[in-house]
Amino acid sequence: HAWVRDNVYCILAVWGLSMAYKKIADADEDRAKTYELEQSCVKLMRGLLMAMMQQKEKVERFKSTQNPYDALHAKYSSVNGQTVVGDTEWGHLQIDAISLYLLILAQMTASGLQIVFNLDEVRTL
Repeated sequence: HAWVRDNVYCILAVWGLSMAYKKIADADEDRAKTYELEQSCVKLMRGLLMAMMQQKEKVERFKSTQNPYDALHAKYSSVNGQTVVGDTEWGHLQIDAISLYLLILAQMTASGLQIVFNLDEVRTL
């Protein structure tokens, strides 16, 4: 299973390495490595975004109910992006994990990575 927090912390190392390669990208090989690392970041962040988008109805409910059972899950199946624990089986409100995701998403976007592709994704965030 994939935890949002763990995935974001791990991809930070990849993103940092991509930024280092970008800074010294003199040869085609360096530019290729930069691109490969950046696309790994995009793939992971989009995977988490797609998993979260499967719960957009819950997010809309949470806005009015503030019920922890309507909060986003912070753990997903790495195979299909579905939640792996029922809403009543554990405490949600993993606000730190979701906040970390949003912070890093904003920072990666500011660095030039395109992670959010359309308005539906923007509305979910």
